[in-house]
Amino acid sequence: MPKLNALVAGSTGYIGVQLIKLLINHKYINIKYLCGNSSVGKNISYYDKSLSKKKLPKIVKFNPKLLNGIDVVFTALPNGEAQDIAKKLNDNITLIDLAADFRLKKVNDYLKWYKQKHRAPKLQKKSIYCLPEINRDELKNHNIISCPGCYPTSILLPLVPLIKKKLVKLDNIIIDSKSGYSGAGRGVHKKYKDKNLYESLSAYGVGFHRHNSEIHQFLSKFTNKNFQFSFTPHLSPMFRGILSTIYLDLEKNVNQSKIIKTLEISYKGENFVKILDSDKLLSTNDVINTNNCFITVCKSKYKNKIIIISAIDNLIKGGAGQAVQNLNNKFNFPERTALK
Repeated sequence: MPKLNALVAGSTGYIGVQLIKLLINHKYINIKYLCGNSSVGKNISYYDKSLSKKKLPKIVKFNPKLLNGIDVVFTALPNGEAQDIAKKLNDNITLIDLAADFRLKKVNDYLKWYKQKHRAPKLQKKSIYCLPEINRDELKNHNIISCPGCYPTSILLPLVPLIKKKLVKLDNIIIDSKSGYSGAGRGVHKKYKDKNLYESLSAYGVGFHRHNSEIHQFLSKFTNKNFQFSFTPHLSPMFRGILSTIYLDLEKNVNQSKIIKTLEISYKGENFVKILDSDKLLSTNDVINTNNCFITVCKSKYKNKIIIISAIDNLIKGGAGQAVQNLNNKFNFPERTALK
């Protein structure tokens, strides 16, 4: 099978570098261009020494002429920039966006949560928000693929099957998530330089984090009822990983065993979602450097409540790995390709 030519825009951030590490091991992908702004002319190994022995192109500034002969464009850029690139693509090029440019279907929602007008509203309507284990079957007819955010990935995977089966009450879902600081990008070191980033835990975006909109939009696909959830993210003194703890009220005649069985059935045969034994303790260390999402269901001291914990690597399953997973499903490659 001939290789697809790929362009990576935003190649020097934590997510971009992780994506390159996966793509160099993808037997159906040829990385033709790496694009950046302040990094033009540099080798990608400047940002990660482990890439020093790899034959990769030097970083160049993006321009539309580079799109000739390109099959796939990956964008890991500041919000808004993928919209401009999308307008320059023809129907033969697939765009896989790792940022938030095409996550929200309503332009008013994008303006509300990201404080900027959407610059490609017509294309936004044609894009797909794809969490592979849930809606990969809808992927084939879309050339703009929006990858879920890292927090929503860890939250939606355990929640969607339970809401679809009406096993949990929808009026008081509480979500507590903790992420490694790589999720905030390379600028995190300057932003938190006075907050002892490497030895302290910080709550942020309390009540109004942007991922609230994404979580609400996707969950709304699976219920006609009104629902309420509280989501609080935290920045943790570790480089990578996300641990989400979700507190749920059970519907009548639902217990821990039924919750576990539902999740096991929902993800039976999936490559990357693993449902652990009941009350199994879980840590981010269990999933680091993998595309896995591990989920454990724990008892509460109250019979009508349950506690679910999920763990992912924010840079892989919550970012670059999920992008590659969507690539593989879009082009009918084996889903595990480059994601061993």
